[in-house]
Amino acid sequence: MPPRHGSDEPHVPTDSSAPALLIDGMPEMLLDRAVTTVGRGPGVDIGIDDPSVSPLHAELVRRGPYVYVADLGLSTNGTFVNGRPIGRAVISAGDVVTFGSVRARIHRVPDLTSWAAATMPAARRDAFAELTRRERDVIAALCRPASTRDPFVGPASTREIARRLFVSEAAVKQHLLRLYRKFSVPEGPDRRTRLANELLAAGLIPRAWPEEN
Repeated sequence: MPPRHGSDEPHVPTDSSAPALLIDGMPEMLLDRAVTTVGRGPGVDIGIDDPSVSPLHAELVRRGPYVYVADLGLSTNGTFVNGRPIGRAVISAGDVVTFGSVRARIHRVPDLTSWAAATMPAARRDAFAELTRRERDVIAALCRPASTRDPFVGPASTREIARRLFVSEAAVKQHLLRLYRKFSVPEGPDRRTRLANELLAAGLIPRAWPEEN
């Protein structure tokens, strides 16, 4: 069955430049809200009439310069990004997100490389350009707690990063080791905290997420 827009309450898109979800054979569905729900049940923003899709399957969230997809833990058949099962993952333009067995492609997600280059000191641009996509995911997960408005919040733990990115703690530790080297963070106590502070100072992560649209 074809996907449908949320049918209970009509929504008139207001931002034609917003990120968009494209499912084969359907017009673009704009992600012009802070949170866009996806599922097969009534009241969701993007409805997909397919038995592999759960009534409330996932959310697509716009947060500052990021867009991420979150499986709500309620889906029977899971959510995937580029073929990998996820609980929550930052997505980029061109990524394929699969809800159950229904594939969709993401368009017009902000270019994080351009965003970071415009906000960080010139001395750090080369280091950022050399980061792999997974290293950028680790950075976002590491600094996420520190970029809230709550005071005295430390960076995410290795376990929290692994859970957020749906990878092993060993993999996260390897990525962190490479990031320590790239950003010249010496060995010693509180190394994750020092890395997070370095990343925040470099402008790689906003000190507070902008208000949601």
